[in-house]
Amino acid sequence: MADNSKTALITGGSKGIGYGIAEVLINEGIKVAITSRSSVAAELAAAKLNEIKPGYALGLAADVRDLASQQKAVETILAQWGQLDYVIANAGVGHFASIQELTPEQWHETIDINLTGVFYTAKATLDALKATEGYFISIASLAGTNFFEKGAAYNASKFGLVGFSQAIMLDLRSEGIKVTTIMPGSVATYFNDHQPSEKDAWKIQPEDIGQIVSDLIHMPARTLPSKIEVRPTRPGGK
Repeated sequence: MADNSKTALITGGSKGIGYGIAEVLINEGIKVAITSRSSVAAELAAAKLNEIKPGYALGLAADVRDLASQQKAVETILAQWGQLDYVIANAGVGHFASIQELTPEQWHETIDINLTGVFYTAKATLDALKATEGYFISIASLAGTNFFEKGAAYNASKFGLVGFSQAIMLDLRSEGIKVTTIMPGSVATYFNDHQPSEKDAWKIQPEDIGQIVSDLIHMPARTLPSKIEVRPTRPGGK
């Protein structure tokens, strides 16, 4: 069901889950702006996405840790497309170490990107989403409900993100803005320097998360799945 007037912003959209979501949305006729800390990565990914539908992708350099940077990205989207309907706060990072080895720098980067970065994404986009009665979707993790060894920073960021997302869902319902957090388990991505291969076929694929986003935005307006846990059907490909 294509709607050429709809637009989306995906943070961290140059690869992995963000890119998979962008592909699904563009195939549905939704224009998509993707951000990356690297302008080169954002523009290369957008060029590839524009091969699906020319003019439907926009690559922007923006760091989620910088509110002004995200506000500038939103201004660019509004100047080019006139509105913003969907925001997918996807940018994330992971540092995994025992508390004995975890450095202050690793802690702050994880919290600043995975949690504060989503706060800034929300602050930068809410006015535009109010105008369209749009949708804010955060990409959390099953690590936001299941703690594990060497996960102190990552668990803290994702537990916090789930709580943040559910709280703003209650804040924003009266404004006509929907909020959902998606909590994936193992996904075949480049996360934490992983290189996806055929061995990852058992995992959730980025386009599968894209399908969930599509399902959410096409859900009847009266219905809001506010928190979604998703995991591979067969762990380890068994």
